[in-house]
Amino acid sequence: MTAESTTSPAGPDWGIGHYEETAAQILPVAEDVVARAAIGRGERVVDVGCGTGNASLLAASRGARVTGVDPASRLLEVARREAAARGLEATFVSGHAAAIPLEDDAADAVLSVFGVIFAPDAVPAAAEMARVTAPQGRIVLSAWIPEGAFFELLRMRGEVLGAALGTPPGPPPFAWHEKDALARLFAPHGFHVEQAQGRLPITAASARAYLDRHFTNHPLSIATVATLRPLGLFESFRDRAIEILEAGNESPGSFRVTSRYIVATARR
Repeated sequence: MTAESTTSPAGPDWGIGHYEETAAQILPVAEDVVARAAIGRGERVVDVGCGTGNASLLAASRGARVTGVDPASRLLEVARREAAARGLEATFVSGHAAAIPLEDDAADAVLSVFGVIFAPDAVPAAAEMARVTAPQGRIVLSAWIPEGAFFELLRMRGEVLGAALGTPPGPPPFAWHEKDALARLFAPHGFHVEQAQGRLPITAASARAYLDRHFTNHPLSIATVATLRPLGLFESFRDRAIEILEAGNESPGSFRVTSRYIVATARR
């Protein structure tokens, strides 16, 4: 249940809670994405779904000219303050993956760390990322591989919320983690896709301690609690969540769950 800020206009408010904690946990993935993008001094970089600025600030520290784009105004302010505190030059603007507020060919590199994967429609999001990418530029994005304890927890959350609200299951999300799906998505824009994998461990004192922090800090979890608690369903949901995480725990005596992710690079 970790992800960079949503790019969906109709998505949850990622400015609530304290997403900064999750951003710190997934910082190693931002480092991986920026390294694979081989950002150079003076390059123009656009970070789609930038959240609190993980990838943006890493790129800026390499001397790039960075624009972070995100719909959550509070997270943009956090990113601006962090840039100022580090003495880095970066611009942060409000926008969505399907409507990036920049001109054509504005970026040598377009990055997205668990951001564009939340776009409600992958096709216009990919088209926008391609539009702002210069002819010799590249798009580098990360996506979770849907497996393991955190994916099972997210799936269970969807089932519980659907049953509580009486909403039917929606269509499956776009397979951002699949190389063939990405190749088909970006091929109309003249891109070919390469892919690598990484692993991210998430740790805590216990599964319960992890969930307690998540329910307090993560925007999706805060929204879940706000929906289920008035219906008297939160305690049973929490108990099932603890069972799922404890079943996937890799570290007896504490808590550790490792999630796999991909980093895809699209070039013309």
